[in-house]
Amino acid sequence: MAGLGPATHDLFPTATVSEKDVGGRSKSGQGVTWSAQGSARKAGFAPQGSGGPAAAAAPFILAFGDSLTAGYGLPRKDAFPAQLEARLRQEGIKAQVMNAGVSGDTTASGLWRLRVALAEKPQLVILEEGANDALRGIPPPVVRANLEKMIRRIKASGSKLLLAGMLAPSNWGARYAERFDRIYPALARAFHVPLYPFFLDGVALKPALNQPDGIHPNKKGVATIVRRIAPYVVRLLKEKK
Repeated sequence: MAGLGPATHDLFPTATVSEKDVGGRSKSGQGVTWSAQGSARKAGFAPQGSGGPAAAAAPFILAFGDSLTAGYGLPRKDAFPAQLEARLRQEGIKAQVMNAGVSGDTTASGLWRLRVALAEKPQLVILEEGANDALRGIPPPVVRANLEKMIRRIKASGSKLLLAGMLAPSNWGARYAERFDRIYPALARAFHVPLYPFFLDGVALKPALNQPDGIHPNKKGVATIVRRIAPYVVRLLKEKK
């Protein structure tokens, strides 16, 4: 995930990186600046562990997103879905977490493939989309509309939903970042779904927690994400509909 101009957030320290989509696919153009603090099959998913979702009566979780979910640059066992599954087992929850992350995904392409992924009938969907939209400067109303359609589709399927938020880098200016950053809290309120405010919280642009590209979390970075998001997941799994 590359950054987007002047500092507008206080979530990341300022850093300059090459312009790439989340997933490492290079784009032509200038370098971009972040500021602030703070592999799946073509069908869109790949199960972790030994068996499919019907292998047991264990909770089945669909981790749906871009390369931050897919585990770009990491062995499969170190990617977010596998580490989350291991963490849940430590908590006494024998859940299966399916990797439905696709590098370079946007909210538009995610919407296109979501129906196939939901056919697996997950108990819970962790929706992590929008980082590449922010990088490309896709208008926030378009991003919101795509996410809204995905949320409606997930809720209609009967699955529980955890919405993972994203913050816009600053290259498109303060106004763009302000409009983009409002999307996730607004959708969480409108649809009464739980929100994990920022998927990369505690990890973004911390060299020790990222791969050499300075964009994608390394194994320790993913572990940090998992440690922070796991309580949200556990709460949802234990919660009655």
